[in-house]
Amino acid sequence: MKVLVPVKRVIDYNVKVRVKADQTGVDLANVKMSMNPFDEIAVEEAVRMKEAGTATEVVAVSMGPEQSQETLRTALAMGADRAVHVVHDGELEPLAVAKMLKALVGEESPDIVILGKQAIDDDANQTGQMLAGLLGWAQGTFVSKVELADGGIKATREVDGGLETVALKTPTILTVDLRLNEPRYASLPNIMKARKKEIAKKTPDELGVDTAPRLSTLKVTEPPKRQGGIKVGSIEELVDKLHDDAGVI
Repeated sequence: MKVLVPVKRVIDYNVKVRVKADQTGVDLANVKMSMNPFDEIAVEEAVRMKEAGTATEVVAVSMGPEQSQETLRTALAMGADRAVHVVHDGELEPLAVAKMLKALVGEESPDIVILGKQAIDDDANQTGQMLAGLLGWAQGTFVSKVELADGGIKATREVDGGLETVALKTPTILTVDLRLNEPRYASLPNIMKARKKEIAKKTPDELGVDTAPRLSTLKVTEPPKRQGGIKVGSIEELVDKLHDDAGVI
């Protein structure tokens, strides 16, 4: 079973994001970048499948500028076998990413594509679903547990009312949630080995995908600062404040 794992380079989750003065986006100058945490969980799950003998090969793929190779080398250090970098400078929207992934699926013929349910920079939560639609494959979203069953995949996913378990036929798309696993730290020897591995390069043109943006950002602003809380003396006072001051009941 072959597994394809798309990974995205994003601002590290520990970094306090700054909005540009002209409100056209966030400031990326001298900011620490790392692999999207949800994608890191996807890599971990794919590597565990290989270690368990259920996956034969794990291929990581990333799209973006030259620096995206750092993200791919992290995936290689975690245990991915190969990496593919689609070189592109500038913004990539989920539809363009999904189309490029579809083209790569045509070349690699994986049985499963595992990716994070969303990226922490745009929180779009669209790529996996779009890829499943373009391929016509089954999909399991927000997956918190993966099991092989009856020649397919049994995926447990989180829904508003609790947990839902779905049976998926392969080939399939899985978008994973935080509770699926805890990603490993790559060992120093594996990090050194990953530096020497060759990363295959492609371009959007080679994949036959037009990356021209379909969306335009009007402006980016910081969220309103949180107000300090207050203590109330009784439930009646709490209800009054929620009704009279906050207007939420």
